[in-house]
Amino acid sequence: MENYYSYADFMKAMAQTKKITEAEKLLNDIYLDLFLKHVHRSQQESQLMALIDEALDNNDRESFTTYTAQLQALRYEEEA
Repeated sequence: MENYYSYADFMKAMAQTKKITEAEKLLNDIYLDLFLKHVHRSQQESQLMALIDEALDNNDRESFTTYTAQLQALRYEEEA
């Protein structure tokens, strides 16, 4: 799901005056990709938080450690 869009690609699409729709399409693709990534990460975070709560309720230290490490990695990934 990793798509990389450059400012140069966007400007090339904008420069094609007869094809303004190409620029709009590229911009829509960029926003859609960002939205889907945000939704996916939010769902992953919610799922990990539920698993962490369950591990705490069950006094399962191994699972707790595993899930918190995964959550930290997800949050670190988001910041990078």
